[in-house]
Amino acid sequence: MSEIVKIKDKTFKLSITEKEISHAIDRIAGRMNEDLDGKDPLFIAVLNGAFMFASEIMKRVNIPSQITFVRVQSYYDEIQTTGKYKEVFGLTEDIENRTVVVLEDIIDSGFTIRNMLELLQAKKPEKIKIAVLLLKPDALQCEVKPDYVAFSIPNDFIVGYGLDYAGYGRNLKDIYSIVDE
Repeated sequence: MSEIVKIKDKTFKLSITEKEISHAIDRIAGRMNEDLDGKDPLFIAVLNGAFMFASEIMKRVNIPSQITFVRVQSYYDEIQTTGKYKEVFGLTEDIENRTVVVLEDIIDSGFTIRNMLELLQAKKPEKIKIAVLLLKPDALQCEVKPDYVAFSIPNDFIVGYGLDYAGYGRNLKDIYSIVDE
């Protein structure tokens, strides 16, 4: 574990360790096992960022369930979201009358998850729950209430554990906060 990493032209400092992430995911998965028992949930992992989070959740969920993947994109201006959203490839499974759990890496402005929820609601699921690795409460610009939150963090730009800067840093096992902007 490095205390400092450099990615392209930015420097980042250690913020959340792999061990802390693992404990938080244990906690969330434990709650899911209780909350979703008997509900046959469909987990929807949002790519690219949530792939590591989704993998670890699925290793710990011990109830009958399925997983699928969607790829959405928020448009970024360097390191901040613009609030614009597009679906790159979407859901092919029928979710009508199913319990759906969206697995998201981070919620900052809330626009991407809000737009995704609107698309999912149109498919008439029984219930939609949101599980997020990182929530930035100070960055929220619309009302979003995740059901499962691993960490609430400051409004800093971060990388690691699936999150990237210009496509790099997703492979880091810890989470790092930007030092210089």
